[in-house]
Amino acid sequence: MTEEKRVKVLSDWYLKEQLDFDKRLIRFRYQTLRPHLQGPEGLELGPAEGEMSRFLVDDFESLTVVEGAEELLAQIPERPNLTKVHSLFEDFKPEGQFNTIVMDHILEHVDSPVPLLMKAKEWLMPGGQILIGVPNANSIHRLVAVKMGLLGHARELNARDHGLGHRRVYTHESLRGDLDGAGLHVIEMGGVFLKPLSNQQIQDNWTEEMIEGFYELGKDFPEHAAEIYAVTRPR
Repeated sequence: MTEEKRVKVLSDWYLKEQLDFDKRLIRFRYQTLRPHLQGPEGLELGPAEGEMSRFLVDDFESLTVVEGAEELLAQIPERPNLTKVHSLFEDFKPEGQFNTIVMDHILEHVDSPVPLLMKAKEWLMPGGQILIGVPNANSIHRLVAVKMGLLGHARELNARDHGLGHRRVYTHESLRGDLDGAGLHVIEMGGVFLKPLSNQQIQDNWTEEMIEGFYELGKDFPEHAAEIYAVTRPR
């Protein structure tokens, strides 16, 4: 299967299976990254149907989004300062450079993360930065799955990973390894949302106060939060 076909097939998940709580986690990741956004030019790789884009577009004078699935790109509302590009990341050739590049839940999907990060460095203006978010293999809910015998080890891909097209799940250590291999300096790294249960279980049973509380708790236990974020600059 070609990469173009693979992206098209996987796009159905976002349109048909994505939970409201999945979108809530995206908003939490945006809240975490927002203090590190710097403009005026922004680039978001892999916006899917634009859940984070609808916030980012107000943070930049100009925001470019690059998405490999045309069906998903069409879901993103038009805005005067928004440029939508249908392309695989590896084929993207920007006309200019950017102050901030957002790569949220990208590295676990692509075939070769380090070469993509090295390419993205070339798209940065001097002093620019790359903001990264990936799922955490050592999230509490995955460690519990190992204890229950549902996973052989924390980095094993589960059914949801396969459905989403994940090729890997990161730990803090393995993410630092890829960032170092790409020549990126980590300014800050942390965790987003402490997640002891599945997204579906949280959506079905938790109150708003519980959700907010576990978002705050994730800041205190980054090694075991659901997500890892990193703020990076070229070395």
